[in-house]
Amino acid sequence: MDLSTVIVNYKSRRALLECLGSLEMDAAGYEHETVVVDNDPSDDTLEELARRFPKVRGIANAENVGFARAVNQGIAATTGAYVMTINPDCFIEQGSLAALIGYLRAYPRTGVVGPRMVGRDGTLQYSARSFPDPLTFLFNRYSLLTRLFPGNPFSRRYLLSDWDHASVRTVDWLSGACLMVRRTAIDQVGPMDEAYFMFNEDVDWCRRMKQGGWDVVYVPEALIHHDIGASRKKVASKVIVERHRGMIHYFHKYHPSSPVVTVLADIVIRLRAGLMLAANAIKPR
Repeated sequence: MDLSTVIVNYKSRRALLECLGSLEMDAAGYEHETVVVDNDPSDDTLEELARRFPKVRGIANAENVGFARAVNQGIAATTGAYVMTINPDCFIEQGSLAALIGYLRAYPRTGVVGPRMVGRDGTLQYSARSFPDPLTFLFNRYSLLTRLFPGNPFSRRYLLSDWDHASVRTVDWLSGACLMVRRTAIDQVGPMDEAYFMFNEDVDWCRRMKQGGWDVVYVPEALIHHDIGASRKKVASKVIVERHRGMIHYFHKYHPSSPVVTVLADIVIRLRAGLMLAANAIKPR
């Protein structure tokens, strides 16, 4: 089996169907399998998939178990030499799978590859980044300081925004919205850390890959259209809470410090979560 694709679905039926359509077209010629892990027990998406895409296997969870755990379910249920995790709100341009698989075949010490990502309007998304430091939560893609001062050196370092994203480059980490991972690297390093419910699991996974001696590489010849609307629309409060809980877990795991600094960092991250919850409450649905 050349390729196994794992898609975690949660209330994204329309986007999922488009994603699967683009996947089936681009995967023609490869021996491949696709598993959709559905985290919405009240949804009948898997029944529709059985009618529209009979070769796609479905795993139905009785509750929303989170992204990392669902991805790991999909990995365990597949056998391909390469595993691609892709969000349902992604559309694959033709030739992208060939570019990603071709790079992994050509460079055996590469464990993870990721595509160039753009919005539906063609706007570049900063899907390849540097590892976060203890202050990155103040300068990430959606932070107030990045919005007010987009040219500040901290945001530029983290987002790699001084780079045109037009050339192959070894990076620290790649967005989990679309990753292709060598299965032997997964066997060595392990699957995603399920302590992350949603967000930060991709940073952690790439970091562990690099610690295990595997390269993480951005391959711009592969192109994915990815819809991002969470910054503008109202989201479930749990998403905000879990995102910040993941930040705290990552900080404790990779930036151990004195108890005083750790407590202060936890307080600041929780304060940020509170501010985001308040701002989210007044956003339109």
